[in-house]
Amino acid sequence: MAQAFDTNIEHTADALAGPWRMPRQMLNNQQYDGHVSIHDDAMEQKLGFKGGTIEGPTHFSQFAPLCVELWGARWLEQGCLSAHYRNACFEGDKVRAFIAKPQGNATQAAIWMQREDGTEVLRGTAAIGANNPPSALEHRLTELKPLEQAVILRDIKVGMRSKRIPVRMDMNGHMGNLYPFSLADKLKVITEPSPWYTLDGAQQSPFKRAIIPIEMISVLCGYAKDADPMPVKGPAVGLFADQEIRLLKGPLFVGEPYEIDREVVFLSGSRRTESMWVKTRVFAQGKDEALATMLLNSASLKDSYARYVEEHAQLYGATA
Repeated sequence: MAQAFDTNIEHTADALAGPWRMPRQMLNNQQYDGHVSIHDDAMEQKLGFKGGTIEGPTHFSQFAPLCVELWGARWLEQGCLSAHYRNACFEGDKVRAFIAKPQGNATQAAIWMQREDGTEVLRGTAAIGANNPPSALEHRLTELKPLEQAVILRDIKVGMRSKRIPVRMDMNGHMGNLYPFSLADKLKVITEPSPWYTLDGAQQSPFKRAIIPIEMISVLCGYAKDADPMPVKGPAVGLFADQEIRLLKGPLFVGEPYEIDREVVFLSGSRRTESMWVKTRVFAQGKDEALATMLLNSASLKDSYARYVEEHAQLYGATA
């Protein structure tokens, strides 16, 4: 039986480290709210960044071989990655993924990623199974204050839910304007290729069917945003600030029909952003038991919303 990954993994006294990789940026043509996204070079430079950023979940692929090394193929069925994105990564940057060696029989461990210059790209936790301490984002949610004086998110309420929609990821299928590439396109440049992601190679896996890479579960869940959008004021540029993908009864399969719904679970903010925390659940078609979930903090940049200062004054009688 073919192994899931042939990634070269370095074992140190305290951690496992993957190789240096240069993730590819595939979202230059992404559009939402009728404008290009933060991943477009011109938009990034307008907002003070040096160019189009690598989308956060792209980095999740580099952790998959490390987690399988620790916990075996079961991680692809019941694994979790939970991360706070700390600094942007740009095409051409080299990055490396690390996971701390668990203590004793622990089934959760710290993860982090660094650029070559030592800048930390993300930090969080990886885990397998259900009986674990709070994940990085579950813990983070206990420390955040609720959003006050919302402008971009003023029509969003905690508990708001989308309708349930059908979705599937075919090898050559298009996943909407948010993701202008197919799974086949991604597999040509994915940082950690696996035969288990391909239709032919999957025949040598325990699952006998091609599985969706963990970074592409974000794309599958993101399709719901395109199909049934929340009433966020715009146009405004958003970015992924925190993200957790959790497999409960996985893996998820290429070409399999699923259904998805979304729920707003928290609203937070900072000096520059208004943040909507949404949990997306993935179901087998016609079933009520979740197979996977994604928790995403989508942060809208205040400066990118042209009427922000004016509408803040109208709503709250003060300068933003």
